[in-house]
Amino acid sequence: MLRGVPDDESEEIRELLNAHDIAFYETPAGNWGVSAPAIWLNDEGQLQQAKRLIEQYQKERLARVRAEYEQLKRDGKNRTVFDQIKDDPVRLIGYLIVILTVLYLSTKPFLDLGK
Repeated sequence: MLRGVPDDESEEIRELLNAHDIAFYETPAGNWGVSAPAIWLNDEGQLQQAKRLIEQYQKERLARVRAEYEQLKRDGKNRTVFDQIKDDPVRLIGYLIVILTVLYLSTKPFLDLGK
């Protein structure tokens, strides 16, 4: 499944499969995102090899991303939620207005039942 997978990771998986001559095809999420975006193997006999390759890739990616994150933390360059709020406070206010409006509209009918 490719739902929620970053573009760079899915591209690296494609390159990995191509490098090991594993034939595959993809299904997109569709116009409304309700279909299952996924990479499928043409030959089920290559499934175990593909699983091993992807598991190894994921371990290496995890180690690489963790090392990058730790380096950013040491350098003081990692962005936190508070950094994002400081950079764009209007967005936070907009989100809060939308959230409060939805909460109000969702609970108002129930609050009016007691009247």
